[in-house]
Amino acid sequence: MAEINRKELILALVGAGTSPRLAGVDLTALDMTRLDLSGASLRAAKLQAASLREAILRAANLSYADLTVAQMVGADFANANLTGANFTGAVMQSARLQNANLTSANLSNANLLNVNLRGAVVDNLVFNEETTWPDGKQGSQGNPADYI
Repeated sequence: MAEINRKELILALVGAGTSPRLAGVDLTALDMTRLDLSGASLRAAKLQAASLREAILRAANLSYADLTVAQMVGADFANANLTGANFTGAVMQSARLQNANLTSANLSNANLLNVNLRGAVVDNLVFNEETTWPDGKQGSQGNPADYI
C-alpha cells in the first residue's frame, strides 16, 4: 500500500474541489505556499512553523489554531475565523485579514507590517512590545483599533 504524506493529502482534498476538514490535524512545518484552502476547517490545527505564504484561506475556520512562528507573508485570511488563534512570532507581512475575527488571538512577537485589518474584529487581542503593527509601530505604540 502506498504511503501519502500530509501535503499530498491536502493537495488531493483541494484538487477534489472540497473544503478540507482538517480540524485538530498536525500540519507542523508543512509547506502550503499558495494553496487555496478557502472555507477549510482548520480549527485547533497545529500549524507551527508552517509556510502559508500567499495561501488563500478566505472564510476558513482557524479558531484556536497554533500558528506559532508560521510564515504567512501575503496570505489571504479575509473573513476567516481566527478566534483564539496563536500567532506568536508569526511573520504576517502584507497579509489580508479584512473582516477576519481575531477575538482573543495572540499576536505576541508577530510581524504585521503592511497587514490589511480593515473591518477585522480585534477584541481582547494579546500582544507585547515585540509585536510589529501594520504601520511599523511596536507594541503599545500601536493601537489595534487604529488599523480596522
